[in-house]
Amino acid sequence: MRTERKTLLAAVAAALPEIQEDAACLDETVQFPHKNFEHLRRIGALTATLPESLGGLGFGYGAEGAASLLHLFMLLGEASLPVARLYEAHVNALQLICRYGRGTLAARAARDAAEGHLFALWVTDPQDGGLVLRPDFVLDGVKAFCSGAGFATRALVTAQTATGAQMLVVPVPAQSRTLPSNIKLAGMRAATTGSVDFQDMKVSPDALLGAEGDYLREPVFSAGAWRSAAAALGGLAALVKLHRNEILQRHRAGDPHQQTRFGQLMIAYETAHLWMGEAAQRGCLEDDTDEAIVAYINLARLAVESACLDAMRLTQRSLGLSAFMAGHKAELLCRDLATYLRQPAPDETLTKAARFYLSAGVPDVS
Repeated sequence: MRTERKTLLAAVAAALPEIQEDAACLDETVQFPHKNFEHLRRIGALTATLPESLGGLGFGYGAEGAASLLHLFMLLGEASLPVARLYEAHVNALQLICRYGRGTLAARAARDAAEGHLFALWVTDPQDGGLVLRPDFVLDGVKAFCSGAGFATRALVTAQTATGAQMLVVPVPAQSRTLPSNIKLAGMRAATTGSVDFQDMKVSPDALLGAEGDYLREPVFSAGAWRSAAAALGGLAALVKLHRNEILQRHRAGDPHQQTRFGQLMIAYETAHLWMGEAAQRGCLEDDTDEAIVAYINLARLAVESACLDAMRLTQRSLGLSAFMAGHKAELLCRDLATYLRQPAPDETLTKAARFYLSAGVPDVS
């Protein structure tokens, strides 16, 4: 299994330059990365995060699986943050299905992934109401900010019932149910984020996933944030490499001011990398208390965000106006990264983690 994981990671690494080259065109035309996901399907990436019992490679299971999944997300984030975002949602949905689903639901999802279906995770409700599951198993309402809208063909959604929020896994035919939207994000355009209309969709009882309230159950809900942070870390790696190459090409590597900024950039990158190495282990192994896992991963997520924000500021200072020119790789990367980093409730995340460590104490160095 270790060899098969290495083979997959090598295949993703080999595809990285091509995915990066595609990114600018997909951003400009706001197109879904079909070719990139077809390649991920061919090399087995869509099933890699399933457990071995369901035909997967066990990425994200056990210490080695955690390290492999971190590596995979970093590669995809370095290649294209929109691709990494779409893939992270696919992985998140499959892991929730494997955790909370009955055997038949998990097996069906594994078969669907093997056949090339892309899973989405659509859990955001619009301000004027959200998705409702009626007693007759018919859905009413809309989901907002849906990455992969119109292209993902399986969706894990949350719907309100009379007594709580219920997860469901539903088929969504391609190019269907996507609503026109006036929202135009500055970055992450190739993630094709939009609203999806589920009005009058009939679902079967076996579409229900877990019990009401399971989606927000800790530590799984907050611990899963390490995967998004890992993809952002890949974007940071791309920015660090781009920064270095630009300075070398401009013959400015001997400038002490450029050296200072690049040194600060390397400190930020390696700090985030160290946080994420531990966060991946804690998020996958869950060998600590729920509160300890959540607190650590919340801090890791914010450490990555801080490193990325510092990196964008330093890169834009070093590269000057070219970093803001449409078509320049730094402009696209910073735009995607700034958009991707806007995860919800960063202040609440920080204070929640701080409260835990103020109460539990500072961990000893092991």
